[in-house]
Amino acid sequence: MAFDPRTMAQPVYEALNELRQKTGDDTQLREQKSQAVELYTYLATWGLMRLKAEEAALSQEGKKKVVKAFFRVLEEIAHVKNLANAKGLDTLKDLDTESYLGLTGLGLQIAREFSFWTTALYADIKGEE
Repeated sequence: MAFDPRTMAQPVYEALNELRQKTGDDTQLREQKSQAVELYTYLATWGLMRLKAEEAALSQEGKKKVVKAFFRVLEEIAHVKNLANAKGLDTLKDLDTESYLGLTGLGLQIAREFSFWTTALYADIKGEE
């Protein structure tokens, strides 16, 4: 079977499009845009475990929704259960080194997709970029 690049693009597009459509508050839309663009840098700097822990610590609802969407997409694409729920941090902690590093690499690619699709889907949202 040949690799289909839409494997990552389609779930990211759908997740962001759903967030965008369900949010009417301009402040949350700006937060979502900012967080989605920053995912790659945060993940590359701090890693998956820190990002998952950050999900619980975020007080800005728009940013929190993006991080939750990211982990849902990662769980779907990687076929690793319990990443998107409350057990996500334990799941990441219990992975062997090779699996964790592989998942991080996949997460970085998904984060790049989030950044790309955010630019397209949130083009009309200005501020907090």
